[in-house]
Amino acid sequence: MTHSLLTVALIQRACGADIQANLDANLSAIKQAADRGARLILLQELHNSRYFCQTEDVDHFDLAEAIPGPSTGALAKAAKAHGVVIVSSLFERRAAGLYHNTAVVFEADGSIAGRYRKMHIPDDPGFYEKFYFTPGDLGFNPIDTSVGKLGVLICWDQWYPEAARLMALAGAELLLYPTAIGWDPRDEVAEQQRQRDAWLTIQRAHAVANAVPLLSCNRVGHEHDPSAQTDGIQFWGNSFVTGPQGEILAEAGTDEDEILLAEIDLANSEKVRRIWPYFRDRRIDSYHDLSRRYRD
Repeated sequence: MTHSLLTVALIQRACGADIQANLDANLSAIKQAADRGARLILLQELHNSRYFCQTEDVDHFDLAEAIPGPSTGALAKAAKAHGVVIVSSLFERRAAGLYHNTAVVFEADGSIAGRYRKMHIPDDPGFYEKFYFTPGDLGFNPIDTSVGKLGVLICWDQWYPEAARLMALAGAELLLYPTAIGWDPRDEVAEQQRQRDAWLTIQRAHAVANAVPLLSCNRVGHEHDPSAQTDGIQFWGNSFVTGPQGEILAEAGTDEDEILLAEIDLANSEKVRRIWPYFRDRRIDSYHDLSRRYRD
């Protein structure tokens, strides 16, 4: 790689009910990040709206849109205008009754470089995603761009080392996670801290185990539960960038909108893999049980 230094930006924001206002805020932040030298910009999960999966409501399917569609058109225009690669996260309407949680990657010329459909779909109190999203069917395939091969995964995917490993084995040079995760405000502070620490640790471990940089972009702010059955979700922010040894290169705060910038040296992955050759020492002859649900 002739130019190994890459400036990246993560757009951490609180989302409101106004879809156009959310999109406009993201477009403004993209311009600001590009003006500050970013060549790769990562947006948070489902950045066009509030996190609607707190309840099961068929009216929320109206938020979905086709790809290509209005949002991809606006983001493609921004990518071309500023000469940046953008990783977005959209509610995709594939067909009537068939929807996905989809990341779309835009090349710096405004073209769509590729997409990834979220593979692991949660179904927990406050996170009823199985009601809305069909599991992804595009596999774990990096997306080729002018800034490198991007291993894009989405939120709940970040808890699965298999997903990160498969992206790395397919040649991903960076791992990127658009995210929407937060606390139940009723949880004790110690429990909240444990959850956030686990979230940081598992993703840093993916960077370490695969010797690749990692970007994780989360939202901030409190979003109420429309059903009033819970106290809603307090999204904890803490968007961050690591190097290939899990070292924190940049980290955002817990409750403020922020454009987080970091400089990544892509050549470091090669250096790390020479001294910690995990791929060389993998026992691929003994991993067949990983394809089983559980060893009874």
